[in-house]
Amino acid sequence: MRAWGVAPGELERMPFDDRARLAERLRTGRLARWAELIGRFRQMAGGERARKVENSGGELVGVTLGNDLSRVVPAELANLGLPELRAVFAARYAAGELMLYDSQGEQTTGQGAVIACVDTSHSMLMAGPGGVTREAWAKACALALLDQARHAGRDFVGILFSAADKVRVFRFPAGRPAGTTRVLDFAETFLGGGTSYQTPLTAAAELLEEEFAAAARRRGDIVLITDDECGVTEEWTRTWIGAKRLLDFRVFGVAVGAPRAADAGSVLEALCDNLRSVEDFTDVHAAADLFRVI
Repeated sequence: MRAWGVAPGELERMPFDDRARLAERLRTGRLARWAELIGRFRQMAGGERARKVENSGGELVGVTLGNDLSRVVPAELANLGLPELRAVFAARYAAGELMLYDSQGEQTTGQGAVIACVDTSHSMLMAGPGGVTREAWAKACALALLDQARHAGRDFVGILFSAADKVRVFRFPAGRPAGTTRVLDFAETFLGGGTSYQTPLTAAAELLEEEFAAAARRRGDIVLITDDECGVTEEWTRTWIGAKRLLDFRVFGVAVGAPRAADAGSVLEALCDNLRSVEDFTDVHAAADLFRVI
């Protein structure tokens, strides 16, 4: 239950029958086999969040000098607790000689919803090293993105897709509890069939447009996790480019067990601003940079 993010307080409030049903659900089937992987994903994502510096330009790389109070190291702030050192702090601040966290790299720019589009076509059931399936890796990554969104106070949407007529949308608004049953329903749902990019990406863009109309929030993040390559029409592409320009969202792609889908010139490569390929499904760090920039 800890691996799935079920807090002790939530268990204490849960009636015994509900708790027993939840325990049985987590103890059997696919969910039981995924617990360890999901736990490692959440631990990795939490570690990447800890590497971020609040209000900084990117990844922490060292210490520099200056007078930006939002980046002052704790040792400098401790001087304010000693009356005899407050004048020294003020003098160093005026001279721009306070020790500050230094950072560089990609900037966290997302403000809108985090949307994980997860392929659930038949081929996602294929297992890789260690017996972990493509679906398990993709769902574990998506659940860690749910944690990431909630930590940042952003809405999360999980879109499960396969063929053009098969899509399920699970919405987790930032201001409401995620709900264990809803999370498990998202993790357990598998649609089967072929693969279509247009249906889930259209749904994602519509959700971001809806959010922009309601709250004037732009710069959402879409993460497309798939193991297949498929075509898109020219008309759809023009509409997609227009929506991307209007809403200023980013698209991250993860090709699981399908390195050719991440090749230069592929449809997936053309659709994504940032694309990576994952072959070892026991490696949760293959997606670590996602949790530094989303």
